[in-house]
Amino acid sequence: MLFDAIDLGATFVFAISGGTQGVRHRLDLFGVLVVAWAAAVTGGLARDLLIGAVPPAAIADWRYLAAAAAAGLLAFGGSDAIAQVRRPVQLFDAAGLCLFAVTGTQKALAHGLDPAMAAILGMITCIGGGVARDLLTLQVPSVLRSELYAVAALAGAGSVALGYWLGLPHLPVAVFGAALCLFLRLMAIYRGWRLPVAGGLSQSYNKTDDKSTP
Repeated sequence: MLFDAIDLGATFVFAISGGTQGVRHRLDLFGVLVVAWAAAVTGGLARDLLIGAVPPAAIADWRYLAAAAAAGLLAFGGSDAIAQVRRPVQLFDAAGLCLFAVTGTQKALAHGLDPAMAAILGMITCIGGGVARDLLTLQVPSVLRSELYAVAALAGAGSVALGYWLGLPHLPVAVFGAALCLFLRLMAIYRGWRLPVAGGLSQSYNKTDDKSTP
């Protein structure tokens, strides 16, 4: 029951992030609901297909569709109130990210994957919805930027997998993994924490481009 509650909560907040982004791009109600649903379930669909949990829960269980639809309607109808929140898409995305880091890893472990691969499946669960949301709204996915996104997801998922491998109690491990993921993501949003980029290489490319430009 706790797993289902966390997974549905992650689905709901990810759907709000997708619906809010759809509203920002001035999509109609149907478009907002489509983006909300894609953001909510893509990561879970990928996870379930990869571990052989078919049909995937997002299709077999009506509650996932209901949660995504309710969140999409909330984002559409309450867009003015949500707009008062600073960076609402990123904040709801961060909430979904930390929750899916826990449930994605736990489900992979329950299906017999070793902890390292379970952590990777947990990360895929986290980032899949954000990638789908950004692609549907014609944006570069956050996971491809230098900011901490996939790394935050992998840190949270890796903590859950490590705790399982060490035989630690599940609930404290889950709370720690979610908190670590959320902390890293919020630091990326508000403090600009990001991965290093190949500055020297990019500068050399820029110089080459400048020379070739008439």
